Order: sequence, then structure tokens, then C-alpha cells
Amino acid sequence: MLARLNLEPITTLTREQFYQLCLANPDVPMERSPNGGLIIMTPIGGEGGNQEANLITKVGIWNEQTGLGVVFSSQTVFSLPGGGDRSPDVAWVQLNRWQNLSQEEREGFPPICPDFVIELRSRSDRLAPLQEKMQEYVACGLRLGWLINRQDRQVEIYRVGQAVEAVAMPVTLSGEAVLPGFRLEVR
Repeated sequence: MLARLNLEPITTLTREQFYQLCLANPDVPMERSPNGGLIIMTPIGGEGGNQEANLITKVGIWNEQTGLGVVFSSQTVFSLPGGGDRSPDVAWVQLNRWQNLSQEEREGFPPICPDFVIELRSRSDRLAPLQEKMQEYVACGLRLGWLINRQDRQVEIYRVGQAVEAVAMPVTLSGEAVLPGFRLEVR
């Protein structure tokens, strides 16, 4: 579940303030909306953690075989061009885009939108905020994204310049031109 904390009555959280807040509270997973709102992420349970780890592993194995990019876990916060600071469950950035960042940018919250993300809806997550987050990624340059919604037994596929495609599970998803040759069976 995502809890949004509206700080507008007292302050608007800048990117630097958010970064400092995260450093001071490393055990509290947080995101920041494009308008500076603080989003507290609730921890996921064992099933969700296992599913997330399996997804990261599968993308990681594909990436190790191809060497086309860099894979990230949900602990990585990306400072998106649209103003938000977000943590996808699984993220992948094309190698040349990652290498174009400075060492300092790589060590902090990378100022880049991933090329590919997976968001896994946990039992406590409301669907609408996750869909908004996926649209935010697309607006910031995401090329391909999957929102896996096990509760409703469907996957929403997000692509640049296209309407969201909802497909029923079970399904085999393709990494298309973004992750060439990658396939993921979602049951």
C-alpha cells in the first residue's frame, strides 16, 4: 500500500530535501511525486518479495547473456525528468544511457527514466496509484513497462505513444525491441 503524505501546508519537498530525507531514514522506503508529495511505501510480505526477486533474477539473467544494459531492484530511486523520484520493482536502463551518467549521478538517485520497468501489484496496493505511476514513467521516456496485477489476473502493458494494453493471465510477455529476445511467462 502506498501512503501519500501531503506536506503542502508546511513545505514542498525539493529533490535535494527528499534525497537528504532518504539518507536520514534508510529503513523507510519512500518516493516523491512530481509535485513534491511524499509517498511512504509499505513493506511487502514474503510472497510479494519472492515474486519480485524472481522477476529481477529473470531480467538479470537475460541481461547477463546480452550485456545490453543495467538491472535495478526496488531499492533504487530514479529522479525522473518529470520531477518525481520513483522506485520501480524491477528496472532496466540501456547500457549507453547508463554510461552517459557521471559517477556522482550513478551513486545518487540516477537522473534518468528507465527504459523498462515492472511494477508488481501487492495485496495491499490500490490499482489507480500504480497506473498513475506507470503513466508517469511513460511521460518521462519509458519505452516498455509491465504492471502485473495478480489480483485481477491481468497484465497492463505500457508503451511509448500507444494506449495501455491489458492482457489476461496466464500470458507470455515479450521484451519486444526494448529487451530483444526476453520472454516472461506470467501465471
